[in-house]
Amino acid sequence: MIDICGVNKTFTLGDSTVHALNNITLQIGQGEYVSVMGPSGSGKSTLLNMLGLLDRPDSGRYSLNGVDTGTLDENERARLRREQIGFVFQSYHLIARLTARENVEMPLMLAGVPARERHPLVAGILDKLGIAGRAHHLPNQLSGGERQRVAIGRSIVMKPAILLADEPTGNLDSRSGKEVTEILETLNREGITLLVVTHDLSMGERATRRIRMVDGAVDSDLNDEEAA
Repeated sequence: MIDICGVNKTFTLGDSTVHALNNITLQIGQGEYVSVMGPSGSGKSTLLNMLGLLDRPDSGRYSLNGVDTGTLDENERARLRREQIGFVFQSYHLIARLTARENVEMPLMLAGVPARERHPLVAGILDKLGIAGRAHHLPNQLSGGERQRVAIGRSIVMKPAILLADEPTGNLDSRSGKEVTEILETLNREGITLLVVTHDLSMGERATRRIRMVDGAVDSDLNDEEAA
């Protein structure tokens, strides 16, 4: 599903050059549950942005479901991102003037899905995530855990194959964080490929495959079978 080979990415900060990604080679299969851990500045979020087609590598190759993403223009990348990838962020990124239902519905509206098809899809997702009773509340009327559930709903409404989560429990208390983690893991068990960037060791260790990054490179890559 995900195949990256020899990917490099550098940034210039003042007079310094930062090697955010240093010759990364990874393959991630359909349905895997992967955590990416490491210290701040290790390249975790840069890798996530690359996988999510939000950024391009300076060199190397990234193929998604057999498509060489380096050959795509921005419109083609946006289409592939919309059809294949869902995102969950630490800060939710909900639209403040839209209700929970409208936030979840937004990707369908942008894709031109008719209202008669959108409404039952969104209702089903809100019910699945346990927030059907909050459908008409604005984000500032929701708890942090509820906001993150709305963000998850928005990320899966287009039925993506891959879910990329960047510190999804970072702004949550322990109880809400556990609930959100369980929701993400349920989605993974249903077949979605889940990749989580986290500083939370307890969350990262739950993944069946654990990648650790240091200084822009993969320092270790372990799965449960190897750990056993």
